[in-house]
Amino acid sequence: MQQRSPTAASASASASSVAAAAGVGGVEPAVTLDQVPRWSDADQRLSPSSSPTAAGSDETPASSFLSFADPLIGDGAAAGAGGRGASRFPVDHEINSKICLWRGHPWNLEVDAVVNSTNENLDEAHSSPGLHAAAGPGLAEECTTLGGCRTGMAKMTNAYDLPARKVIHTVGPKYAVKYHTAAENALSHCYRSCLELLIENGLESIAMGCIYTEAKNYPREPAAHVAIRTVRRFLEKQKGKITAVVFCTTTSSDTEIYKRLLPLYFPRDKKEEEIASLKLPADVGDENGETIIDERKIRIKPLPAGSAINKSATPAPVDIPLSDSGLTRSRNSFKLDSYLDPAFMSLIKDPDLRRKEQLEKSVQANKGFNWAKLVGFGDLGGPPLSAAEDYSLHSRHLAKANSLSLSEIAEMKIIYRGGVDSEGRPVMVVVGAHFLLRCLDLERFILYVVKEFEPLIQKPYSIVYFHSAASLQVRPDLGFMKRLQQILGRKHQRNLHAIYVLHPTLGLRTAILALQLFVDGEVWKKVIYVDRLVQLFRYVPREQLTIPDFVFQHDLEVNGGKGIIIDPRTKHVYQRPSG
Repeated sequence: MQQRSPTAASASASASSVAAAAGVGGVEPAVTLDQVPRWSDADQRLSPSSSPTAAGSDETPASSFLSFADPLIGDGAAAGAGGRGASRFPVDHEINSKICLWRGHPWNLEVDAVVNSTNENLDEAHSSPGLHAAAGPGLAEECTTLGGCRTGMAKMTNAYDLPARKVIHTVGPKYAVKYHTAAENALSHCYRSCLELLIENGLESIAMGCIYTEAKNYPREPAAHVAIRTVRRFLEKQKGKITAVVFCTTTSSDTEIYKRLLPLYFPRDKKEEEIASLKLPADVGDENGETIIDERKIRIKPLPAGSAINKSATPAPVDIPLSDSGLTRSRNSFKLDSYLDPAFMSLIKDPDLRRKEQLEKSVQANKGFNWAKLVGFGDLGGPPLSAAEDYSLHSRHLAKANSLSLSEIAEMKIIYRGGVDSEGRPVMVVVGAHFLLRCLDLERFILYVVKEFEPLIQKPYSIVYFHSAASLQVRPDLGFMKRLQQILGRKHQRNLHAIYVLHPTLGLRTAILALQLFVDGEVWKKVIYVDRLVQLFRYVPREQLTIPDFVFQHDLEVNGGKGIIIDPRTKHVYQRPSG
């Protein structure tokens, strides 16, 4: 492969990425591997203090992976999950030189094979968007001759009009929290099947996008963990047969995730290796990257000394994984149960018993006199969510929101993006008077809120709430607010800096007090009451906000215009000079 300047390669790859993301009509020029920066290149390092993007930019700035924890484990557990022992993913410069991270569609790359995430029938409609259009009609015709493909498996076709030589089609799993381990291993098998098929056909380079799909509800960050660790484990065994693996991302959120997680599994120096050992999740899978399932192992103990079955010295206990077909025993076989380790048996719980316990837990939470509904607070019951349940709930709603057109909610201007506050944090604006409960589909409104808040909650942000004239409208109960807060998730709670409430009334203050007491004190104690617009501008500059006209009028009526002058043309608010 030709040597190239890292800076030039990065600039060229960035330009190609922008072109790919733009989706402008016409044939996009193919990008060669020489134009794609390697993970080991110096310019791929992330600065610990990344500079923020300009206000209003859709791009999320790259941040150092040092400050992020895995979303499915608590903050405290994340720091100690890996421990300080021997590194599970030591520095390997040869492997790092084979890894690339590229923003763009994989089928624009000139590689031996590109990966197409599809369904069991290999339908064009369920394939990676844009791939069939770029490849031409011949690809769909060949797919119909393959007889489908099972979840976790992969099949290969010609690439037709693509710059690549072949297309590898694979089927990602559907995701549900109760089947998390099965989905994780099926996804790992997708990546491994693609790499095995690559080698079997004498090919050496591959470009793969995110195999999980929004339609199948797979959470992005856990899926990225699976993808990266599976590729790492495969390259540890087959690095001599592969020259390049390109991880392709098409969104800023996916790019940010991969930039944060790649140093965990592909550390480039001893410092990154040491930090990765602390930041890695507790479960990084087996030698293939698959999740280790303790329940699918049996622990065989030595037979009794006087046993006729084996009078020789007994071997030490060993772990034997059960096959997918299960353990078959005849009626006349010896009593294996008597030799099973009780510690293992205690791990197994009857599925019916687990479901019964979950039902009892839910019933207990709702048991008794529902005083909250009686006083009009709504349903405040229900058991608290675990970290995994919280993350999955948010991911499911986000996936559904991204698949729907919610333009009628956007037109109501209930929530919309502002600029930044006085300390550079992004701002979300909420207009209470626009919340018309009688003509609003609350379920679609929740989806819209999740979709709009998603770019903000990744880092510290603020909310500005205009309560001006909103006391005339019917408001949702506390039960609705609790559900909305649960769906937004822990990241929203942790990164929310403040809620600036303009023109609060006594009724609103009472409602917020109830939210602090009965819903979540951590979030609702961040409320800052603001009686005048000029006071609000101390926190959020005027030029960073789009303010409805009636808010200015309400401010004049409530405060009598004391101390302020409003320009009737620009709606700018100025302090009245003293004297």
